[in-house]
Amino acid sequence: MKYISTRGDTAHKPFSEVLLMGLAPDGGLMLPEHYPHISEQTLQQWRGLSYSELAFEVMSLFITDIPAADLRDIIKRTYTEEAFGSREITPVRTLSDGLKIQALSNGPTLAFKDMAMQFLGNVFEYVLAKEGKTLNILGATSGDTGSAAEYALRGKQGINVFMLSPEGKMSAFQRAQMFSLQDENIHNIAVHGMFDDCQDIVKAVQNDADFKAKYHIGTVNSINWGRIVAQVVYYFAGYFNATSSNEQKVSFCVPSGNFGNVCAGHIARQMGLPIHRLIVATNENDVLDEFFKTGEYRPRGAENTLVTSSPSMDISKASNFERFVFDLMDRDAVQIQALWAEVGVGKGFDLSLQLDKIHEKYGFVSGRSLHKDRLSTIAEVYQTDGELVDPHTADGIKVAREVREPGELIVCLETALAAKFDATIHEAVGGGVAIPRPAALAGLEDLPQRVQVVPNNADVVKTIIRETLDAAQ
Repeated sequence: MKYISTRGDTAHKPFSEVLLMGLAPDGGLMLPEHYPHISEQTLQQWRGLSYSELAFEVMSLFITDIPAADLRDIIKRTYTEEAFGSREITPVRTLSDGLKIQALSNGPTLAFKDMAMQFLGNVFEYVLAKEGKTLNILGATSGDTGSAAEYALRGKQGINVFMLSPEGKMSAFQRAQMFSLQDENIHNIAVHGMFDDCQDIVKAVQNDADFKAKYHIGTVNSINWGRIVAQVVYYFAGYFNATSSNEQKVSFCVPSGNFGNVCAGHIARQMGLPIHRLIVATNENDVLDEFFKTGEYRPRGAENTLVTSSPSMDISKASNFERFVFDLMDRDAVQIQALWAEVGVGKGFDLSLQLDKIHEKYGFVSGRSLHKDRLSTIAEVYQTDGELVDPHTADGIKVAREVREPGELIVCLETALAAKFDATIHEAVGGGVAIPRPAALAGLEDLPQRVQVVPNNADVVKTIIRETLDAAQ
């Protein structure tokens, strides 16, 4: 399997090169040259596999330059009961109204990002050791990617992590998870601005070819294909856990900010997984909801991006959206270049003529959830089912209930555990309700924290990277 860029000027690259590349040299995102198709017979053979066995079957279709025995070992070491708290890894449970929840948040940082990031840490270390290289990760986080990446990469040989986050925009738990790490290879940088500003800095550094080459800059954001391929797996696992036969169809509702999570679902559907609909759930930052309803993509600047109680979705420029639009436009890289040239100058684009194709061929629908909705949903789920869901998962549940068709089986992807957002949970259910937290994370917010606060400026970030790495030589 080889990979191509959505912008058309980077092609025929193997997985290991794409893994270390991050953003393509032409500014695009890497995708496989084609999506492998899974037959009904193969689906039947996969039903009943353990999660690590299923992950190998799915990922080995996309990762062909790592020997099968080595890939199997990497995956087996990644998806363990010890790391994810259950033999099923992503168990599915059912709420009293029939909506199903796929638990993706039982990893080390209590967020779904662990599902891909734990794999990424192990495969990075493997590829770098094989090639005798080092890698300096520059990432951006709106709340969960940062801690998942840092916990997956802390202490890894040949890897440094420089993680950007929006100053003061994450929950206290999210900040503590990241900033309390004292590992020498972990460097936290808080930027005055929003997540989109952090993401723009990452792209600016990635697009500085000389700096990127000299300092071996890579990324763990979902612009990295390694993240997406690992996430494709849990759609298959969720389908098998939610159904009893391959004759059934399932819809997935996905809380969405940067579009990486639901992009993996799109790929699973293109592979032949019987997905009826992909339901995109946004918060008040509803650029994606607007697109899937109208066909108009109007990304907003930081000044028009709202700070909400589901902060990991406070995003108005969805990086992975380009991957879907590439498929939507029949993989025409020239059109993608033209569309994103409009985005690059602060404009958007209108694909309303493609709406039938978006809904009928690709199965996308959407909805949005506001602060009052997520509070109401958290309270309702607690009252009817006796469990606490985090604000992002609540956004998904609210939208899933809103758009559910008669008889439709919907699996909502859990985004994080409630412990990461105690202020919002207590606002919804009252301050006297105890929020479960793993014993290992008791007192997390009281630990010493280490972070640099900087202006919204890519050159300042490059200076930090340069001085840190030069001093280490």
